[in-house]
Amino acid sequence: MLSDVMDRRRLLMGVHALTFTGAVVMAGLLWTGSERFWHAYAVILVAGIGWALDMPSRRSLIHDLLGSSGVTNAVALDSVGMSISMMVGPALAGALITVVGVKGGYAAVTLFYLTSLVLLQRLKLDKSMARRGRVGAIVPSLTDGLRYIARNQALRATVLITLVMNILMFPYMNLVPVVARDILDVGPGLMGLLQAASGLGAAAGAVGIASWMNLRHHGRVYIGGAITASVALLLFSFSTWYALSVPMLLVLGMGNSGFSTMQSSIVMLLTDRHVRGKALGVITLAIGTAPLGALALGVMAEEMNAPFALRINAILSIVCLVLVGLLAPALRRPIVTG
Repeated sequence: MLSDVMDRRRLLMGVHALTFTGAVVMAGLLWTGSERFWHAYAVILVAGIGWALDMPSRRSLIHDLLGSSGVTNAVALDSVGMSISMMVGPALAGALITVVGVKGGYAAVTLFYLTSLVLLQRLKLDKSMARRGRVGAIVPSLTDGLRYIARNQALRATVLITLVMNILMFPYMNLVPVVARDILDVGPGLMGLLQAASGLGAAAGAVGIASWMNLRHHGRVYIGGAITASVALLLFSFSTWYALSVPMLLVLGMGNSGFSTMQSSIVMLLTDRHVRGKALGVITLAIGTAPLGALALGVMAEEMNAPFALRINAILSIVCLVLVGLLAPALRRPIVTG
């Protein structure tokens, strides 16, 4: 709702200022030795709220800057940055904690947030892009977005696939260390490489999509990427060889790049300008179901074992994705941009 009625650049600056403030407060608590365990929950809560506001605003702004013809390639580049940061971030954090401790790590976090604020400040936009409108009630605004999506078969299918992937597919990341330790019998070093494989695959796939000119069948790439990732997860769940598990996660990441890039692109290409932020907000809500899937997968893994739990989730994911793809032919049709 805010993304549709406010100046998106100013909204993003406010969001990053909020997360920057949270990081500064946490860094201050750490440096003074005043931190408590619950402080971490508060900071993560602030970061989560910031992300929920950032995603619809930032990706809508991409469409404002480049229009329909350039949005898919731009979102793919955005995904490249996210994939690379998923690989580099944990490694950088580990190095900082080893060298300068958690305090130094949080000092680096505040520096990154400050950099983002400076970059947003320097971003020059046409004044016509600035939104002006009335901030309405949250619940009616949300239902407006839901009703808009419900009337469009392709958008409904996009949300359903997002739900399937976040409930059944993405929680796999929490069990990769368990599989590495108990099934593949490798230590922390090789475990880190295993976890980085999906990020590397996602980055490679996103680069390919960013270079793909005149892409028309966004929905097919979206469904195909999701199914590819789920099949790769199924094969990974059967693997007892490290040398086979790494390429499976690499393929999984490449499939995920097709899913994650097209997810926002389809929504932006099929929605009107005045509801684009609300529609992306609905996608953000669907992404927010991932913790429920992680909880269910963790319980299943405890009752049985990690590979079996991953196997069940992968099979359910494949079945659900195929059904959605078959029942929503509108998603498979070409989207003409210009």
